Amino acid sequence: MIGYTQPRQPWNALLSPETPLLLPAAHDALTARILEQAGFKAYQVGGFALTGARHGFPDIDLTHYGEQSAAIRDIVTNCALPVLVDADDCYGDVKNVTRVIQGYEFLGASAIFFEDQTSPKKCGHMAGKQVIPAKEMAQKVEAAVAARRDQNTFIIARTDAIAAHGMADALRRGELYLKAGADGLFIEGPTSVEELELIARTFKGIPKIANMFEGGGKTPVLKPSELHEIGFEMIVYPTSILFQTAKTIQQAAQALLAGRPMTSAEGVDMAEFERIVGIEDWKAIENRFQPKENPVSRLVHKVIG
Repeated sequence: MIGYTQPRQPWNALLSPETPLLLPAAHDALTARILEQAGFKAYQVGGFALTGARHGFPDIDLTHYGEQSAAIRDIVTNCALPVLVDADDCYGDVKNVTRVIQGYEFLGASAIFFEDQTSPKKCGHMAGKQVIPAKEMAQKVEAAVAARRDQNTFIIARTDAIAAHGMADALRRGELYLKAGADGLFIEGPTSVEELELIARTFKGIPKIANMFEGGGKTPVLKPSELHEIGFEMIVYPTSILFQTAKTIQQAAQALLAGRPMTSAEGVDMAEFERIVGIEDWKAIENRFQPKENPVSRLVHKVIG
């Protein structure tokens, strides 16, 4: 069926003590559809992948709510899966937080996370990050919680304080953000398994995100089972699909330049692509509401008319 006609499962219902929730990043609607067809329970729309794929920019605060929300609309309305949306720093003060939370909620976001970096913010695995005062971020969390119109909308507070001020400050901020009403935590940038374990112990029982930034991140990349055993309920993969997609595009461009035809192993064919994008669903609608007349019927209508 067409994705956006189906109800989405509440985010809380996806969190299980038995298995972690895997959240690869979809940088466009095609990727989201493929993730759904592959069997994922949910996915994320991450700022790093979205900024890079849609705009061709690095993740250094060059795109904001207007640009990101347009992309998120296109993605979310074409996939029935619950979705975690990256709201960056919510692009301003508590007024902006209110607008962003309500806007993404209206577009269909099941969960939303935003961070405490100063502006201009940057990718969580880049050097030189700074964070706003913890009290200011707590006020933004309070505003986010008050702004949501559906209590099932899951608000996750992210802190980038490890790189800026150290682990102790990051943990203090996590406690403060939970008191402000956050439903979950995303403590970005641990650099060892020991730091991952400390975060998990400190916030045992609180839904937490582990960020597996493949291809150059600061956090050790562990298996989902290992992260779940440590104590993480949600695992995001912001670069895994994006970086492999970029490599495939590079290889395809080089092959075209060299005049080498695509092989069947290098890509899907027309029939498979049409299946991915749901052509049968659209044909069913066309056949139901706009059935084709046979030639005899058209001739009879013409004569009678």
